[in-house]
Amino acid sequence: MTMQQEMSLVTAAPPVDQIFPEVDMSAGDSSSVVRATVVQASTVFYDTPATLDKAERLLAEAADNGSQLVVFPEAFIGGYPRGSSFELAIGARTAKGRDDFRKYHASAIHVPGPEVERLAEMAKKYKVFLVMGVIEREGYTLYCTVLFFDSQGQFLGKHRKLMPTALERCIWGFGDGSTIPVFDTPIGKIGAAICWENRMPSLRTAMYAKGIEIYCAPTADSRETWLASMTHIALEGGCFVLSANQFCHRKDYPPSPEYMFSGSEESLTPDSVVCAGGSSIISPLGIVLAGPNYEGEALITADLDLGDIARAKFDFDVVGHYSRPEVFSLNIREHPRKAVSFSTTSKVMKDESVNK
Repeated sequence: MTMQQEMSLVTAAPPVDQIFPEVDMSAGDSSSVVRATVVQASTVFYDTPATLDKAERLLAEAADNGSQLVVFPEAFIGGYPRGSSFELAIGARTAKGRDDFRKYHASAIHVPGPEVERLAEMAKKYKVFLVMGVIEREGYTLYCTVLFFDSQGQFLGKHRKLMPTALERCIWGFGDGSTIPVFDTPIGKIGAAICWENRMPSLRTAMYAKGIEIYCAPTADSRETWLASMTHIALEGGCFVLSANQFCHRKDYPPSPEYMFSGSEESLTPDSVVCAGGSSIISPLGIVLAGPNYEGEALITADLDLGDIARAKFDFDVVGHYSRPEVFSLNIREHPRKAVSFSTTSKVMKDESVNK
């Protein structure tokens, strides 16, 4: 069962008479059904409280439609700075570019922090598993991050984008192997990769090895070619792929000259589409269950038959019967990579005495 729901008082989706209960996976029932929604909507740029309010409205609507899992786009909280150059050039910065970063940094959130607590409260209130794209700040470094919450309001953990793309590398830090989680939940094993890091075979293989079943792919790529990547991952991993992207008009960003779309500002009108969405849900058999949607903000929903995972892996289990470990191997370094480490005096003295 699939549906695409326009976010308005009158919806195009058929009515739903019951809200699906949480799935009990403990009995090993691989034929359970989970209703999942990917949100296609824009950030309220430079306004994190308003974006959180919008997220709650969307979450409530998805929950009313029976969804048990809701996935938001990349950088939904904090914003994806599409088109902005931060006035960067090799060997040069500008005062405006520095102030653009100051405002962007102010829109980011601490993890943990009050915004994370509010998201946890939302997940608990609407009894959904929540996967949320955020811009995280740690000190004065920003990270493109995905947060995970269970339906009881528990913050499960996070994934930081390992490899920002192009100019993103000038404004976001790099994640490490300590935040590549796959969470074993009552509705399946859930993890995420963000935008073009989905193209990294080693990252995908690590997630497959952790048993991922519901592969979330928040993105900023609205090109039609993105669907091919999502379909390939579903087939390769034998997993459901849920890709959520923003749908944005120029007017969803601050007006010029406060915010400039580098190289295209003069050709844009307030109603120009600057990100066309393309959100979708793919089955482990490579079937497009919902989407892609290029028409506007929407809730894109499908019922996931978890039995399809076993049906797909009968053909191809990339880290199981179709692997060749005597030929290929992969080593994942999962410990955090810190620039500075501190040791207490007592620990240093203890270590020195052991080494004598």
